[in-house]
Amino acid sequence: MPKPWNLKSGNFLRLGVLLLGAFIVLFPLLVVFLTSFAPPGATVEISAKTNWSLANYRDAWQRGQFLLAFANSTLVAIAVTAFQMVTSALAGYALARLKFRGKQALLVVVLATLVIPFQLLVIPIFLVLKWGHLINTYGALILPTAVNGFGIFLLRQYFQTIPVELEEAASIDGANRLQILWRVMLPLARPALVTLFLFTFIGEWNDLFKPLVFTTRPELRTVQLALAEFQEQFTNNWPLMMAAVTIATVPVIVLFLIGQRQFIRGIAATGIKN
Repeated sequence: MPKPWNLKSGNFLRLGVLLLGAFIVLFPLLVVFLTSFAPPGATVEISAKTNWSLANYRDAWQRGQFLLAFANSTLVAIAVTAFQMVTSALAGYALARLKFRGKQALLVVVLATLVIPFQLLVIPIFLVLKWGHLINTYGALILPTAVNGFGIFLLRQYFQTIPVELEEAASIDGANRLQILWRVMLPLARPALVTLFLFTFIGEWNDLFKPLVFTTRPELRTVQLALAEFQEQFTNNWPLMMAAVTIATVPVIVLFLIGQRQFIRGIAATGIKN
């Protein structure tokens, strides 16, 4: 008899820990959200009697000029994501299936790039961009992160979980390597592709470093750069600042909620086979 009781108590304990962790993570977001609806000029203290207002969102959108920033961030994030998905799919498939000399050494080099912070490479990247006359252009925001070792390794690991027999059947039907990759491997690797898409898009959307270092033109401002400038101007106006933070965060949250199921499947399946 004690066994079922222990099982139920263990489930309740795990549920309690998960709820506590969710509360710790979501509570700051809740504070930001509630503060953004406070009357303009109000303090951080929020009560049930507060008269909620959408004026902060309207003012933040207009004063921060977020329309142009949203357009720039969307363009850069989509371009970088597209480049990374193409390069990661090609390189990941080559490392997973093709046989050539130096394959393991190349894989080690790809993994080694994951431990090198982007900030350490900023000077040579800046010099290359300056040599190519790309400073203060969209190319400076897109090309430095067009290839990523994480995406290559992620898709390589996922491709290795797909049975080789499917490729052999396609090869017997006359398909070449690119056709096998396009028609067989990529449709089966959709969870990994969605995972890579979310990681890359969200990372580029939240990136402040590249726009800050490689651009100075106001028309190239991204969301995070606009948010940083907005924070400097309205440091003491907490409701207005929280409205701007919410505006910059909502697209990322919506995107993650849409793809969360495929994201979890992709993460769970990447380490099954070495």
